[in-house]
Amino acid sequence: MNEIPRGTLSEQTFYEQVGGEKTFRRLVHRFYQGVAEDPLLRPMYPEEDLGPAEERFTLFLIQYWGGPRTYSDNRGHPRLRMRHAPFTVDRAAHDAWLRHMRVAIDELELSEEHERQLWDYMTYAAASMVNS
Repeated sequence: MNEIPRGTLSEQTFYEQVGGEKTFRRLVHRFYQGVAEDPLLRPMYPEEDLGPAEERFTLFLIQYWGGPRTYSDNRGHPRLRMRHAPFTVDRAAHDAWLRHMRVAIDELELSEEHERQLWDYMTYAAASMVNS
């Protein structure tokens, strides 16, 4: 009987396959560099420092993609639509958000399959946040 060695790609989460916490921290940091300079998106972040928002988003993505559950341990259920409800998220905000995310994803230089999976999720998530 041929047993598959533990830790093979098929057993790893997406989080592990793309490089774990370091990759998601790079992704979100680069994304927020774009947000910080965006006249449409920046006002949606009431904190003077984007650091707390960056940390929350990083922990959310880490958990979503199979990493530690620190986000839920600290903040409970994600409830993304509820958390975004106070902000007007229209098509222009959606497009700006995806523009900055596209740059951040491209800079990760993931495999084609991983890039597609991540981008598909981000486009779905962005569309689901539109509320006006």
